[in-house]
Amino acid sequence: MTTISPPVSAPGRSTDLRGRSLPALAVLGIAVAALAVAAAVVYGTGIGGAVLVIALGLVLHLIGTYAASSAVEGRRKARNRVWTTLVYSAFVLAALPLVSVVWTLLSKGLDRFDGNFFQTSMNNIGPRDPNGGAYHAIVGTLEQVGIATLITVPIGLLCAIYLVEYGRGRFAFAIRFFVDVMTGIPSIVAGLFILAFWVLIVSPHLTGTGRPGFSGFGAALALSVLMLPLVVRSSEEMLRLVPAPLREGAYALGVPKWKTILRIVLPTALPGIVTGVMLAIARAAGETAPVLLVAGASAAINLNPFENNQASLSVFVYQQAGEASKYSPARAWTAALTLVGLVLILTIAAKLLSRRNRLSR
Repeated sequence: MTTISPPVSAPGRSTDLRGRSLPALAVLGIAVAALAVAAAVVYGTGIGGAVLVIALGLVLHLIGTYAASSAVEGRRKARNRVWTTLVYSAFVLAALPLVSVVWTLLSKGLDRFDGNFFQTSMNNIGPRDPNGGAYHAIVGTLEQVGIATLITVPIGLLCAIYLVEYGRGRFAFAIRFFVDVMTGIPSIVAGLFILAFWVLIVSPHLTGTGRPGFSGFGAALALSVLMLPLVVRSSEEMLRLVPAPLREGAYALGVPKWKTILRIVLPTALPGIVTGVMLAIARAAGETAPVLLVAGASAAINLNPFENNQASLSVFVYQQAGEASKYSPARAWTAALTLVGLVLILTIAAKLLSRRNRLSR
C-alpha cells in the first residue's frame, strides 16, 4: 500500500495562507507620532500654524506607514496602504469646505430662525428695529423659481429627447453648440437680455402703459435662460445612458418610437434627469444679478409675479449684508440658511418622488 506523505515546506517559508498584517494600533500610533513631530517642527520653528501641521503630519504619516508596512506586510500592501490613505485624505479635504459652510450657516443663521422672520416682511422696518423678516423674499423666490421650472423643464427635456433620439446633421450640431455656449454665459448677461427684450420692449406694449414692466415673471424668464442649458445637457447625458437593448426590445415588439421614449426611455433615465433639474433649480434660486435687473427689490409683500417689483431670498441676503444696521447680518445669515433649506427640501422631495415612481413601475 502506497502512502502519500504531506509536502515538506521549504526552510524559512511559512505555510500559513494569511500573511502578516500591520496592527491597527500601529497605524494609529504612527499617525499620532507624525502629528507630534510635525507640531514640534512647525511650532518650534514658527513657520506656520495648524494647517501646516496637518499637511506635514500627513506626509510623515505616509512615510512612516510605508516603512512599517513594507517591513511587516511587504511592498505591495505598503503601496496599497499609502494610496488608500491618500484617497481618504482627498475625501476629507473635499468635505471640509462643505462642513465649514454648513456649520457657519447653522451657527449664524439660527439666531433669527423664528416665527417673526417667516411671517413678516421688511416693510416699514428701520435700521434700529430688530424685527422684520423675509416672508416677501420667500414668496418671491418660490414664485420665480417655480415659473422658471415650469418653462424650462418641458423645453429642455424635449430638446434633449430630440438630440438623442432624432437629432442628426448640422441642425443638431448647432443646437449642441449653442447649448454649450449658453452654459458658460454670466448670469448678468441673461438679466440684460430679458431687460432689453421683455422689460423694455414687450411689457410696455402688453400693459399699455408705455413704462418698463419690472416683475417677478421677468426674473423667472432670466432664470429660465440660465437653467435651460443645464437641463438640456444633464437630460441628454442621462438619456444616452439608457441601454440600447431596451429600445431594440420595444421596437421588436412593435411599440412605436414615441411610446418607447415615453414608457421606457424616460422612466429609466428619470432619477438622473431629476438630479439635473434640481441642480438647475439650485443655481437659479441663488442668482442675484438677473433678479435685481428685471424684478428690482421690494420690502413689501407682492404675491403677483406679473406686476411691480418682487424680492427674492438672494436679493434679500445681498441687501441685508450691505445694510448699516447691527440687526441686518443676522437676517442675512438666516435668509441664506432658509435658501439652502428650501433647495434641500425640494431636492429630497424630488428624489423620493422619482424613486417611488421608478419602484411602482
